[in-house]
Amino acid sequence: MRFVVSGTDTNIGKTVFCAGLAGMLGARYWKPVQAGLPSDSDVVAELADVEIVPEAYRLQLAASPHQAAAEEGISIDADSLKPPDGPVVIEGAGGLMVPLTPDRLFIDVFARWQLPLILCARTTLGTINHTLLSLEAIRARNIPLQGVAFIGEANLESEKIITEIGQVKRLGRLPVIEPLTPGRLAGVFGKTFERTDFA
Repeated sequence: MRFVVSGTDTNIGKTVFCAGLAGMLGARYWKPVQAGLPSDSDVVAELADVEIVPEAYRLQLAASPHQAAAEEGISIDADSLKPPDGPVVIEGAGGLMVPLTPDRLFIDVFARWQLPLILCARTTLGTINHTLLSLEAIRARNIPLQGVAFIGEANLESEKIITEIGQVKRLGRLPVIEPLTPGRLAGVFGKTFERTDFA
């Protein structure tokens, strides 16, 4: 039970989704490349009682990993990134096409791993285009697709047309949770997502 979680964009809530999913599955969490602090691993540690696998690269600048690494004089070896064994939720950086190096994208690593990918998508305006483009990129690289997890307020028409045109499973929708606490996240996640969809 290993999943890759990526998004249609950055700052859409996929870290919170990862915390909820790892908690529900009793899986570990791994962010291979962290660009910007505080880290997403710290956020997940606060929201879920799960084991955190240390990042392979922990960069200071909140930017694309290739840029953040260059600022620190670090060269990211994309080929060295290997998923941990056992149940784990792996979170990518930003969207699928984020560059790790000037000639390697995160989606290239996902294609090499061949693990089921969960695509997190906003429910706000613009999500249809971004999500359908992301689905095409995933399929063009023959990456196993688990489904789409929507994040935000309900937008039934957008969710419906994405799943129909994109021919993809709707895994559920994680609403905005305020205040966001471990207990509330676990409770809401358990109501909005089915564990059997991640078997």
